[in-house]
Amino acid sequence: MPFLKFLIPELLLSISTFALLLIGVFIKNSFEIVYRLSIILIMLILLIILTSDIENTKIFNDSFTIDNFSIYSKILILLSSFFILLISKQYISDTKNNKFEYPIIILLSVLGMFIMVSSNDLILFYLGLELQSLGLYVLASIDRDNIKSSEAGLKYFILSALASGLLLYGCSLLYGFSGSTNFEEISRNTGNFNIGTIFGMVFVLVGLAFKVSAVPFHMWTPDVYQGAPTSVTAFFSVVPKVAGIVVLIKFMYLPFRGILDQWQYILVFMSIASMILGSVAAMAQTNIKRLMAYSSIGHIGYAIAGIAAGTENGFQSTIVYISIYIAMNLGAFGCIFLMRRGGKYIEEIEELSGSSKNHPLMSLSLLIILFSLAGIPPLAGFFAKFYIFMAVIESEMYTLAIIGLVSTVLSAFYYIRIVKVMYFDSPKKPFEKFKNLKIYGSILISCVFLVSFFLYPSIFNQIISNIVVN
Repeated sequence: MPFLKFLIPELLLSISTFALLLIGVFIKNSFEIVYRLSIILIMLILLIILTSDIENTKIFNDSFTIDNFSIYSKILILLSSFFILLISKQYISDTKNNKFEYPIIILLSVLGMFIMVSSNDLILFYLGLELQSLGLYVLASIDRDNIKSSEAGLKYFILSALASGLLLYGCSLLYGFSGSTNFEEISRNTGNFNIGTIFGMVFVLVGLAFKVSAVPFHMWTPDVYQGAPTSVTAFFSVVPKVAGIVVLIKFMYLPFRGILDQWQYILVFMSIASMILGSVAAMAQTNIKRLMAYSSIGHIGYAIAGIAAGTENGFQSTIVYISIYIAMNLGAFGCIFLMRRGGKYIEEIEELSGSSKNHPLMSLSLLIILFSLAGIPPLAGFFAKFYIFMAVIESEMYTLAIIGLVSTVLSAFYYIRIVKVMYFDSPKKPFEKFKNLKIYGSILISCVFLVSFFLYPSIFNQIISNIVVN
């Protein structure tokens, strides 16, 4: 079966995950070995993808694609998962969430994302989406003894099930009115205006908007981010966002290409609403995880703005944006993992008061990351937003660009407020010292990337252009 060579990452991931599950079941206190093997597995799959020389191809009756876009998406997913597993190890052990199921569920969720980003068919896409979502339901409530975690898992499950139902209904409408579940066949059959196809497209967009927490389907995000364990929140804030944005681009670029005028206005509304709500609602937050939730909503608004432009340049700028967003969020959560005092992890922003005096390096790192999230030059976050706004302006969507710029200014308030707390407020008792080089190394990599990006922005943009735009 020659097609199996195209599925080596997915097959290795699925078979190895089941093997790890057996290890966890039959070996007592197996968290440590399962955790380490999971990290090794991720690196092995990443190495296979980077060294494979596979040309663009489609298998299973053109329902599964292997191309530069899907390969790059998988690299982002693997790198994000690797760093999150790396920096969250001590937190998991300290909070007694060191269950062997934790890394296994993450691997299964990653497998679902792999299927999503390579899907070229509604059925395969939905299977990947549900495999990802089932893992996320469990992760959100994995701290069973914590009522907030249980509540977060329940909220996410109920609302996500509703969104999945709406998305599935949209897929059924698309199949009914186009006569096919294949993306390219749907694209050929949606060129003419068809009210049934439009309804199907709306329901699909509702489901995808929920998965990436875009307004007005964001309601689960703050509560789940705050209630779930911080390690899970870090995963939620990065990895599913990559898969969701990639799939959103694929839907707009393939099956819905012929009805650009219809979906463009919907995405413009989602983008504007997400940017404004993310900027305004975050101002009142005192919990840093809840603030990161509203921050992610705002950033998804910028990413959707690039997709709303409806051009290859817009799609490319969105991929650049989400790549830089990963580095910023991983660094931010690395700093949050360092906020521990008296054996407890702290989530309140006021507890960072005067931390620059007791923890100068951590405070400097968080300052760089927050300034980048705010889009202050010459950090990478500035270029991420610059590319988005340029793509939007090239599409002559000036109102969207102006609102995006205003929301950027508003969002700077709550990022700079944290910097003010760290550098100008009276110092509190120092955080506990960590001897974890993995966290410090991850934060250092993030900061170096964000600071040095201005030296090679066009090179990075060109790399994305070559590997993403086919």
